[in-house]
Amino acid sequence: MHLSPLTILLGALALTVIGYMLWLGYAVFTSPIPVLYNFKSVLVRWRATAATVLGVALVVTVYILMQAMAAGLVKSSQNTGDPRNVMIVRKGSTAESSSQVSREQLRVIQYWPEIERDAQGRPFVSADIAIIINLPRRDGAGEANVSMRGVTPMGMELRPQVKLVDGRWFTPGKREAAVSVKMAKRFANCDLGQKFKTGGEELTVVGWFDGSDSAFDSEMWMDADEARSVFDRENYSSVLARVGSTNAAALLMKRIDSDKRMPLRADLETDYYAKQTTTALPIKILGQFLATAMSIGAIFAAMNTMYASVGARTQERRRDSRGHRRIAGLRAGVVGTVFVCGVGRAVRHAEFQHVQRGDLSISRHAHARRAGNDLRRDRRNRR
Repeated sequence: MHLSPLTILLGALALTVIGYMLWLGYAVFTSPIPVLYNFKSVLVRWRATAATVLGVALVVTVYILMQAMAAGLVKSSQNTGDPRNVMIVRKGSTAESSSQVSREQLRVIQYWPEIERDAQGRPFVSADIAIIINLPRRDGAGEANVSMRGVTPMGMELRPQVKLVDGRWFTPGKREAAVSVKMAKRFANCDLGQKFKTGGEELTVVGWFDGSDSAFDSEMWMDADEARSVFDRENYSSVLARVGSTNAAALLMKRIDSDKRMPLRADLETDYYAKQTTTALPIKILGQFLATAMSIGAIFAAMNTMYASVGARTQERRRDSRGHRRIAGLRAGVVGTVFVCGVGRAVRHAEFQHVQRGDLSISRHAHARRAGNDLRRDRRNRR
């Protein structure tokens, strides 16, 4: 049987760890120095112990936060989109918020033969407008960015993963909004029947929806034409169209790419959102760099603390281990070290569980921040 070098290395590492744990268990039960001595020693010097645990926990916290942000971006984007849909945006735009599709272009697109139609002959097309707004948090801790999406009634049919869970959808032509359940829990005035002010107008919350852990969970929806009126936008941000097959999708994308009258580009909706995860790579690299740098610093700090502690306790160790072999003192020190590591592992696990519950929220903040940056850059270019 052929084994790869990596398998051999991991096997040797696993055997080393198992052997060490067996030796540690043997040391605990055979050492002439009482086991309670090790725990009492750690607790008596609680300040140094706490500093060591918190130092390691800080390194792990930074690494987990950065990796959780990247993982949240990937997770939310992977769950977003329908493979039957084609997303149409302006060429060169990096996000919907910085894209523009005119009403004239929409009128041309919706009559193309590649687009499916319902029983009444209406095209499965939704012209959307994506806007970043600021709303106060429910806990009163300032304001935060929120993605507001203006959609047509056909937009709900094109996004089957979005389900209405309470209330109703907004009525076209009225100042009404539907809010995702997760956003309603985080922002003020988002309960059913309440009103929040944005763009100089008040919007009434008439429904809550669930986005099935997709990017739509970070959005609020309203009528597209009302959104253009409230936020003074002449054009739409994107067009979402449903096609009958992969061949029809390829033909539609080729038609858009070859039509010189329309500086637009088209992607499958799933591919479009998958490409948004490219922003996760720099975050991962930054997290690994910070974790490596802080880990090296933490190692030297821990070594300095250890040597200082050993030097300060030389006489005490000699007195306490008098009459015992040197290996007994070594075993006692190792048991105390493992106890401190166990405490640090518990702190790290608690941090991970807390961040894991909020990683999607972190990704939503990243999506909103990126969209806001794109919008500001687009405004500067127009000037």
